[in-house]
Amino acid sequence: MSPSEKLPVVVIACQVLQDMLERLMPEGLAKQVTFMDYGLHRVPNKMTWTLQDAIDSVEEPSLIVLGYGLCGNGLNGIKAGKHTLLVPRADDCIAILLGSRQAYIREFEAVPGTYYLSKGWLESGSHPLKEYEEYVEKYGPDDAKWIMDQQYQHYERLVLVVHSQSDLEKYRPQAQEVARFCERWGMRYEEILGSDDYVRRLVEVAAALDKADSDFVVIPPGGEIRQDQFIR
Repeated sequence: MSPSEKLPVVVIACQVLQDMLERLMPEGLAKQVTFMDYGLHRVPNKMTWTLQDAIDSVEEPSLIVLGYGLCGNGLNGIKAGKHTLLVPRADDCIAILLGSRQAYIREFEAVPGTYYLSKGWLESGSHPLKEYEEYVEKYGPDDAKWIMDQQYQHYERLVLVVHSQSDLEKYRPQAQEVARFCERWGMRYEEILGSDDYVRRLVEVAAALDKADSDFVVIPPGGEIRQDQFIR
């Protein structure tokens, strides 16, 4: 495809990547950029149809960059239609926030039972303390405690992942409040300064699709995102 025939670029991404994408995307690369609500990943089925609607609403055949991982199968079954889809080949946004799948595997091998917090999840209330409060309201304290024990008793570590010292200082108090709550399961608290490498490469591939390697899934027009495309 010659440069004159290049597809216009449209970005549809989770707000969790907003800071990095806004900083790293060259001006004029994307014709349209939409950041979706953090909370979508909490309901994967809702995520599927919400993203499908956003894709279907793009009128001109485009290269649509999805700033998401597979996210609890939230992307499974999404259809490209007349578009080409570009997606990071990651199970969820943790590998993206850490900078690479290799960084994620390294952390996973070190401590498999790790629960990650990001500024996005803290802002959207997607964390164990908030969950517990919601369960107490719905089911009462005893049932809430039982449900939480089933979900979190095997975790060993709570990690806050941010991308700057200022974010670390801003979100640390909230993260430490969640960490104090999670001490009941013996979780220890750690902090990691993530990397923007994965997002940087996503932007590079969006500008030149032939640079896509095994860290990305490219879905041609008429294709569909499937879970097995993310298995390595």
